[in-house]
Amino acid sequence: MTTRRVHVLDIEKKVKELCYKANVVMRPDILKALKTALRLETSPVSRSMIKILIENAGIAEKEKLPLCQDTGLAAVFIELGQDVKIVGGSFSGAIDSGVEKAYTEYNFRKSLVTDPITRKYKNTNSPAVKHVDIVKGREIKITVMPKGFGSENKGRITMLNPTAGEDAIVDFCVKTVALAGPDACPPYVLGVGIGGTMDSCALMAKKALLGPVFGRRATARTSALEKKILKKVNALGIGVMGLGGRTTALAVNVETGPTHIAGLPVSVALSCHSLRSASGVI
Repeated sequence: MTTRRVHVLDIEKKVKELCYKANVVMRPDILKALKTALRLETSPVSRSMIKILIENAGIAEKEKLPLCQDTGLAAVFIELGQDVKIVGGSFSGAIDSGVEKAYTEYNFRKSLVTDPITRKYKNTNSPAVKHVDIVKGREIKITVMPKGFGSENKGRITMLNPTAGEDAIVDFCVKTVALAGPDACPPYVLGVGIGGTMDSCALMAKKALLGPVFGRRATARTSALEKKILKKVNALGIGVMGLGGRTTALAVNVETGPTHIAGLPVSVALSCHSLRSASGVI
């Protein structure tokens, strides 16, 4: 099979397009989840808040405005086909340029500081956080997730004993939401990573947020675990924006991976009700 050449300007253009879409257009599965929650919610106050969230999504798309004022730190996930050759410049630079152009042209809030200690501010929102997987094929799949830090700050990871078992995993997930309380704009979506190493487990949890909240290809075991976590999280009664009710979380997505015989890493990546991401293929 011949190598396919992809120019960096095409990558820059796609990233810019996806930054806009992720920030402005609510994912259809998340909108469906909110509408489902509206049907099931019994608290009048939470029902009213869900209606406002749905209305907000409609206004954002119509008026071409961000779903949230915190347009986040751009995380970019790339599935790079092994038969693709990047030409015309830097692959990483093209991604950063696409982010910078999107955040400047669309007047998205730029929240990136270049030094986490001195808090030196950079008015570009780049560089992006990049995760690259090499896959078969001649295409590049790009997913942009603008992660606001109201929810990012509430993520957690633990290294359980290998004998801890499923109940300990569930308890950690539920406690993570309880500690977050209303601070990260519920109803939440939980991305849960189980296995791997400390770093790969956290990445699994983040990638779990990219998957659809309906119709996922989960195993019977992980599907049952997702339902168990969701039920216990919603029993907390935090509710929409912390106002009570049965809708503390919209969904739980669990991803698992091989790990060491001596460990059981578990990570939870929390997302607010908007769960902004958008994908495209070059």
